[in-house]
Amino acid sequence: MSWTVAPEPPDSPAAVALWRAYYTEVSDRWYLLHEGRRTDPAELERAIAAQSGDELRHPQGALLVARWAGEPGGTAGVRLLDGGAAELTRVYVRDALRGRGGGPVLVRAAEDAARALGAGRLILDTRHDLVEARALYARLGYAETAPHNDDPYAEHWFAKALT
Repeated sequence: MSWTVAPEPPDSPAAVALWRAYYTEVSDRWYLLHEGRRTDPAELERAIAAQSGDELRHPQGALLVARWAGEPGGTAGVRLLDGGAAELTRVYVRDALRGRGGGPVLVRAAEDAARALGAGRLILDTRHDLVEARALYARLGYAETAPHNDDPYAEHWFAKALT
């Protein structure tokens, strides 16, 4: 078996389910680390609903859904920024499918999507506790950089030239 990756609207059933799974995991990880509890369900619902993903629609972006054996297994998004850059976001592989190469497949597909949108550089931010993500980005040639945003949850910033 292998991964297949294709663009999908952010409001497709697969994309919505994967966004929910991604956000639940990263939110719970943050709260467990900092407050010893999982995310309050009402807060989780508000946060998920507040992120429509519209910035990941063509022509300003793309949301990619990866499938393993035909089942949705992960996502990656890119959105164009000013200055010829794009931002990599929502990189996620379902826990049951980790270790099968989905992360690199998704990031490379996102790089291709960013190039097709005209970006010459891909940037991203992540948190200190997301060690798997930071290792993936470093392995794929992303270099840690100075901060490029003021997101209160961002602790590490990366960039990679796409040309």
